[in-house]
Amino acid sequence: MRDIQEVLLHLSRSPFRSRIHLKGKELDYLRSKGMDEVLKHAAEFIEKRLAPASPRNDGKQTPWHNHPVFVAQHATATCCRGCLQKWHQIPTGRMLTAEEQQYIVEVIRGWLSRQEEVPREEKNTRS
Repeated sequence: MRDIQEVLLHLSRSPFRSRIHLKGKELDYLRSKGMDEVLKHAAEFIEKRLAPASPRNDGKQTPWHNHPVFVAQHATATCCRGCLQKWHQIPTGRMLTAEEQQYIVEVIRGWLSRQEEVPREEKNTRS
């Protein structure tokens, strides 16, 4: 697994991934529930949707909206096993280890923390 800050920097240089931002109801949800609660949800989503060796609907199992973790997963390439392999060198075809699942949650934490720091006015102007 890669260094989280290095991965986040690399992802921020991707034309596709760098356009994804937390805004609206997902940002409000993060701010109202708090990082700890949202990361509990992240751990549950990862365990159910990514950890199996052959996840159901792999490549399409992560919605784009309605929870800050879903948005973060797309921004951090932790949305499906193919992206995990490409961006994080976590192989497909086998169950994720507890360490890999925690790594994914920490990548999501890093991205959410950066999103949470952007002033509200700037967030509201992004489309």
